[in-house]
Amino acid sequence: MSDKLRMFTGNANRKLAESVCDYLDIPLGKAEVGRFKDNEIVVRIKENIRGADIFVFQPTFPPAENLLELLIMLDAVMRASASRVVAVIPYFGYARQDRKDQPRVAISAKLVANLIATAGATRVVSMDLHSHQIQGFFDVQFDHLFAAPILIDYFFKKDIGNLVVLAPDVGSVKMARAYAKRLDAGLAITDKRRPRPDVAEAVNVIGEVKDKNVVIIDDMISTGSSMVQASHAAKERGAKDVYAACTHPVFCGDAMKNLELAGLKEVIVTDTIPHDPDKLNSNIRVLTVAPLLGEAVRRIHEERSLSSLFV
Repeated sequence: MSDKLRMFTGNANRKLAESVCDYLDIPLGKAEVGRFKDNEIVVRIKENIRGADIFVFQPTFPPAENLLELLIMLDAVMRASASRVVAVIPYFGYARQDRKDQPRVAISAKLVANLIATAGATRVVSMDLHSHQIQGFFDVQFDHLFAAPILIDYFFKKDIGNLVVLAPDVGSVKMARAYAKRLDAGLAITDKRRPRPDVAEAVNVIGEVKDKNVVIIDDMISTGSSMVQASHAAKERGAKDVYAACTHPVFCGDAMKNLELAGLKEVIVTDTIPHDPDKLNSNIRVLTVAPLLGEAVRRIHEERSLSSLFV
């Protein structure tokens, strides 16, 4: 690997950044990402990066300081005369407000896209965006990766028979259809209504789940209420074992309690967002996306195609 490749990380998910560097067989870049005494973020790059290919690794899940760390790091490496600055954002936060669906609301996804480009990123890599159209909010190159190969490989190895992929809502149908096709499984859809934000109510299941093993697929699990409703709806209609899988384990509020109440045989997530293993339910399995992100970084650095990573 060229000595012109450097990767730096903030504090959001240092373990995953280190795993990506291990895959690439490079050391993690030396940078100080700390705080002044008044808690303002201070960033200092502690090695010469003039003319280098710089990848700044940082997911932007809450708190907002994770996003601020990313922006300040991008500014720091840009001002240190890096040749190219790539923001690697495994989980792109502030993505759920991607349009004005009611009066007097912000479009935070567009605002964050502008901030990242203004801070100095010349390219962005992210994974399983909540809304795919967010790619168009960026005025710099954007590579959208999918965790599907990792999750699908896991289910193939489990060799679950009589399988149906269940979309927890209409917005997840396209994603669920892609999984169903590659797993050679059936497809079902949960007709879900939201009486208020972060509260889901499953109304019906479209498709056959009776006597089937069901995998509920979504891009993220936040409070877990969607998984509870989808799981209960499937079991009420005669489903056998019910699994859940997602890329981003946001796990906020009563997520652990809700997932336990859902009666899921297993919950499969990736490590785009870190969690203390001791605080996770015993049926949660965490898969790493480090090889996928590492290969994307390698190919971008070597100016090679990323197309094979999208399938």
